[in-house]
Amino acid sequence: MARPRETLVSLEDTPYYHCCSRVVRKAFLCGFDASSGDNYEHRREWVDSRILELATIFAIDICAYSVMSNHLHVVLKVDIDTAKNWSDFEVLTQWHKGFKGTLLTNKFVKGEVLNEFELQAVNDCITQYRLRLTDISWFMRSLCEPIARMANKEDNCTGRFWEGRFKSQALLDEAAVLACMAYVDLNPIRAKMATAPESSDYTSIQRRINSAMKGEQPAELLPFVGNERLDMPNGLMFSVKDYIVLVEDTGRIIRDDKRGAISASSQDILNRLNIPAENWLK
Repeated sequence: MARPRETLVSLEDTPYYHCCSRVVRKAFLCGFDASSGDNYEHRREWVDSRILELATIFAIDICAYSVMSNHLHVVLKVDIDTAKNWSDFEVLTQWHKGFKGTLLTNKFVKGEVLNEFELQAVNDCITQYRLRLTDISWFMRSLCEPIARMANKEDNCTGRFWEGRFKSQALLDEAAVLACMAYVDLNPIRAKMATAPESSDYTSIQRRINSAMKGEQPAELLPFVGNERLDMPNGLMFSVKDYIVLVEDTGRIIRDDKRGAISASSQDILNRLNIPAENWLK
């Protein structure tokens, strides 16, 4: 029996979660279906764009993601402190980036005068929206529903596009976050959809590599900020260079047609997290 979502999410224990959603019947409704000859590859771009759009709306950061032919993975970090520090105006501004809101919330944002009862209604909405903007269920709903509507319209049909319930897993420490991010970023390589991280379309690792080549980090993704220190900025406590090398090393080892080993630079990050190399590969 499926457990209620609130029993699977505890922000007191960890802000990091791995979510996965599959299309119905595990059909290739976002890629190339060899059995029918239909090509739905363009829908992966829909999902990729929507993930990055939601990162600008919710107080939820994207650590890693990959959009496959029949499912998607996303590693999220809930930024509860940012949501708490938003002013009422900022909460409504964020919400209106992706949702219509109400007549009264739109009036409030425009600076129109409201009476006491209207202000109370707006305050109730602000409280509700602030909670929703840190809710991974709302995030996944906002991700999947528009894609389903677009796909059904394209197919001239109705009904479910995604399976009714997405899977979520709490990531309780740095090692779990690192392992899960690498797993997600290497999904296309494991599925033989790509031969290297930089050629893995619709993944966070490709986006990070493209930015790293310019000496930058992608603004849409949670940045790497290095090792823990005083005045720690919000981000992943690893080096972006170390992470990219680690993913490349691990990808080469998983592939049957290449021999490889964990390099010294990759071993450093594993040592810092007390992860034996053999455990990492397992």
